[in-house]
Amino acid sequence: MPNFCYFKGPTPIGMVVAMLLTPTLVFAQPSNEAADGQALYDSKCGGCHSLDQNRIGPKHRGVIGRKVAGVSDFDYSPAIKMLGGTWTATRVDQWLQGPQAMAPGTRMFLQVSDPEQRRVIISYLAANSPAPK
Repeated sequence: MPNFCYFKGPTPIGMVVAMLLTPTLVFAQPSNEAADGQALYDSKCGGCHSLDQNRIGPKHRGVIGRKVAGVSDFDYSPAIKMLGGTWTATRVDQWLQGPQAMAPGTRMFLQVSDPEQRRVIISYLAANSPAPK
């Protein structure tokens, strides 16, 4: 049986693997977080929310930095009205981990368990919110 250990340099299989991987490394595009955020927002939140229209849930444009229950033309649940405070990135992260735990009785049940998905959604919301004054 031949001993292939004496080959110097890449084996033919190693060369094929290197050739297959090289285009991926050279041409890989960086992640477009804004597009990723919009896609995640649309898929996770879009069934009930929109940036600019109240739907089942309130509109989200400007949510980061906005007073909780602060959309004047939306009918919030008593649980949200009692929550008080301001929506910060940290608070939205907490909210997305468990709305019922944060405000028992709220009408929202959806949770986003993946921390990276929450981060990208919150980044998208922040990009669509005015800068704090």
